[in-house]
Amino acid sequence: MSVVAVAGAQATAGAGQTIVVIPFDNARLEPGLAWLREGTAVLLSELLVAGGQVVIDREERLRAFERLQLPAAASLSRASAIKVGHALGASVVVFGSVEGAGDQVTLRARLIQLETGRLMPEARVQGALADLYGVFGRLAAALTGGGTPPMIGDRLPPSSPVFELFVKGLVADTPSASLAFFEQVLKAAPAYDRARLAVWRVRTDAGEYQGALDAVLRIRPDSRVSREGRFLGALSLISLKRFDEALQVLRAMQSEAPAAAVANALGVVELRRAATPAPGRATYYFSQASEIDPSDGNLFFNLGYAYWIEHDARATIYWLREAVRRDPGDGDAHFILGAALQQTGAAAEAGRERELATRLASKYATWESRAGGGDPVPRGLERLDDSLVTRRGLVDSMVMASGQRDQDALAQFHLEAGARAFAREADREAIQELRRALYLSPYLAEAHLWLGRLFLRGGRAEDAIEELKIALWSEETVEGHLALAEAYLQAHDRASARTEVDRALALDPASGEARRLQVRIAAPP
Repeated sequence: MSVVAVAGAQATAGAGQTIVVIPFDNARLEPGLAWLREGTAVLLSELLVAGGQVVIDREERLRAFERLQLPAAASLSRASAIKVGHALGASVVVFGSVEGAGDQVTLRARLIQLETGRLMPEARVQGALADLYGVFGRLAAALTGGGTPPMIGDRLPPSSPVFELFVKGLVADTPSASLAFFEQVLKAAPAYDRARLAVWRVRTDAGEYQGALDAVLRIRPDSRVSREGRFLGALSLISLKRFDEALQVLRAMQSEAPAAAVANALGVVELRRAATPAPGRATYYFSQASEIDPSDGNLFFNLGYAYWIEHDARATIYWLREAVRRDPGDGDAHFILGAALQQTGAAAEAGRERELATRLASKYATWESRAGGGDPVPRGLERLDDSLVTRRGLVDSMVMASGQRDQDALAQFHLEAGARAFAREADREAIQELRRALYLSPYLAEAHLWLGRLFLRGGRAEDAIEELKIALWSEETVEGHLALAEAYLQAHDRASARTEVDRALALDPASGEARRLQVRIAAPP
């Protein structure tokens, strides 16, 4: 065995940083090690967590891949790895390669510090495949500057062959294949309850809620994942419409240790358990959830939506404005906000909110047409989260506490800081500054324009399109239409790109940039 790691703190991930581990490349495509691409991300993540690091979990990583339209099994370039890190709000991205030769395995890993864009020198570890946990432990120690590999404990199966079965279950092509692998895992390691959580996800995705519930009910009370299993079991009870049982579990959990996700689930149960929810019950729990985690826009959406169901338009308006502070692209929030404003007599503002919603998605025009003079807002829009972990947004405590200050001036401060960071290509810093500006002023057109340009530069076409639509709704400009045209081009939608250029030329027929882009769009792909 040998370890080669660059000395010095600059080569390592520091305490307090948020890390995402990208599946390692298997350049030689050894068939026997194909599973280890995903296995590297799972195993290294668990070891880093065991060593006290903050690591983004697999489900969040997969959601980022999906949003960025990256195949889950894709080999990523350095640029794409950075893109994933930015999308997740990470501080550090870990990527690398895995190679096997006989009974030996070689791991190479590097860090990208997203704050500075610095690529750190390579750490290299080699050892026996039979000692896979030990090899990865040494790699985790090298990446974090620790002298001793972290202790695995019960975070992983008792042996690497069982871990291989577990990972093969995670990446299997069909639910039946996944379940077969997890069954082998639990036969070999009955105490490895994380496999039961994995079974819950497979069965829940397939709509098999009773089977999902049965899986997590088998988790030991003294297990590390017992609380998570109880929570997922409560979600299964909600799906099975066994609301009283779900309430009993969730109330017990909340009395033990308050959590935003549990309070939110309690609110969802109160909304769903009766045709006419009891006033105050759902809003009480959603309010509690938003106080525990004031960064999560979904909690504020649920609170505003619950007030709409209770026919309290003014409270709906207040809380949905808080929701769009945190997520200006939340079309459902804009649509319901428009409906509530209409009820209070603010017809012009209501029309603007509905217009923005329809720009963000075509479904809102259908909601209007189906209303037939009644309530245009459908039931069932409340949002459930299956994770107990609070995922902090990019709105930080400094902004949360800024209520006593001049918000317009502070928004302008963050806008200018974001523009300066954009100019020096400090994209992560620019995104943070612009998010802070938009928290203070959700319809600030220039902030949405800069954010759209950032996403465009980072290859995040769909995110760019959403931001630029809001920018144009807030203030129609030639620059906004041209940026949106570029985003549509990046998304391979030439027809929409052509439309945006035409709109730019209608505003400024002499625009040379628009004419050049028009020629690019007309050229063969």
